[in-house]
Amino acid sequence: MKKVVTFGEIMLRLSPPGFLRFSQANSFDVVYGGGESNVAVSLANYGVPVDFVTRLPKNDIGECALMEMRKRGVGVDKIVYGGDRLGIYFLETGAVSRGSKVVYDRAHSAIAEIKSGMIDWDVVFSGVEWFHWTGITPAISQGAADVCLEAVKAASAKGVTISTDLNYRAKLWNYGGDRETIMTELTSYCDVILGNEEDAEKHFGIHPEGLDVHKHGHEVKAEAFLSVCKQMMKKFPRAKKVITTLRGSISASHNTWAGVLYDGSQMYETRQYQITDIVDRVGGGDSFMGGLIYGLLKYPEEDQNALDFAVAASCLKHTIKGDANLVTVAEVEKLMGGDASGRVAR
Repeated sequence: MKKVVTFGEIMLRLSPPGFLRFSQANSFDVVYGGGESNVAVSLANYGVPVDFVTRLPKNDIGECALMEMRKRGVGVDKIVYGGDRLGIYFLETGAVSRGSKVVYDRAHSAIAEIKSGMIDWDVVFSGVEWFHWTGITPAISQGAADVCLEAVKAASAKGVTISTDLNYRAKLWNYGGDRETIMTELTSYCDVILGNEEDAEKHFGIHPEGLDVHKHGHEVKAEAFLSVCKQMMKKFPRAKKVITTLRGSISASHNTWAGVLYDGSQMYETRQYQITDIVDRVGGGDSFMGGLIYGLLKYPEEDQNALDFAVAASCLKHTIKGDANLVTVAEVEKLMGGDASGRVAR
């Protein structure tokens, strides 16, 4: 497989141990992660050559983030340096009826202060087949949005396949940027678009026809999102595939999980997984995207297989503490084959 590049922010994640609330914590567990770095780690685990591009502060904390990427087999030689701090987010893990909470401390991070021209995208995309970005990056700052636009334009000029996870984040987009205008321009360059009903609604005002998703909760069905996929393809004619994840939140500890892919003429749907006793759902969408990119590269004419791989990979991520999905192709294929026993492999 040829190389994949992802671009975005990697952060320091601080979490109270176990299911403690912030007010109970006397210490925090440390993890490094972020939407695009999580995708890169997934791909590296599957044996795909992948580079992660970001801007890091030249200090010990930035070096720790870099070491985490190196440890997972992700290429880091295109990373640029500058700024004073790594972004931080605090995660309180929910359980049963209490949802998880995230508090961001990422203002004035190294990548928030990135400017056009700091990254040589011609060099970055040399020999690259696929580029992935998410809606989190342009939400960080105007500079990050500008550099993201530089990236998709450069990738497009080189014939690189471009994917996005729309990833609407209510707590970001506070620097005054016109979210719909920025996201519409960026997404217009994409061949593969991943997003759920909230992403489509918040970024583009697109709603599932004939369904109030807020009332249906975990009963949401795949057919309801066919209209979203069709509206997305009409708005973004370059897109060859529009994908939706279907998460039903029965509780913070029990979710249903499935996926839908529409290629402009046919809609593919996966089986629905029951994910009970969730260990960590953060990075669930990133693990789906990592699995999807791998699947589309490995099975270029078999969208059903690619989608099945993505959903199974993400299902397994919910059993792993931390942001990244640390599973192998063999483990994903075992679950795809119907073995969800969790028995000890001896």
